[in-house]
Amino acid sequence: MNETNQNAELLNFIYQNSQMGVDTITQLLDISTDENFKKHLHAQLKEYRSIHDKAAQMLETNGFNEEGLSAFEKIRTYLMVNFQTLNDDSTSHIAEMLMVGSNMGVIDAIKNIHKYQGKAEPDILELMEHLKNFEESNVERFKPYL
Repeated sequence: MNETNQNAELLNFIYQNSQMGVDTITQLLDISTDENFKKHLHAQLKEYRSIHDKAAQMLETNGFNEEGLSAFEKIRTYLMVNFQTLNDDSTSHIAEMLMVGSNMGVIDAIKNIHKYQGKAEPDILELMEHLKNFEESNVERFKPYL
């Protein structure tokens, strides 16, 4: 696979991952009732949007097509969040859900950093590293709410 495809793949992973974060946090803001917790959710949403916008801009600059989440993925995520908060919409449970999601994000980020190291452009790898660090900080940010 050539370098151009590697760059497009990694950027689209970042784009989709951050889109999932934006969609999930937006949905959880409607469910959560804890105002202090919502401040953390708003901060997290702002950063996911920033990463998403940066990935979109880099895709456009490099002439790549944006591959957003499919309608199926969006619906699946929406239903999963609704299902998981149906019987327990406590702040503790939402924090746990977010921590699990962020841990999955960290694992995927590390795998992609290893997969694309030396194959993708350094600025794209740097954005992937930024997303990984953000996901790691999310895990720490929500621990007090468990």
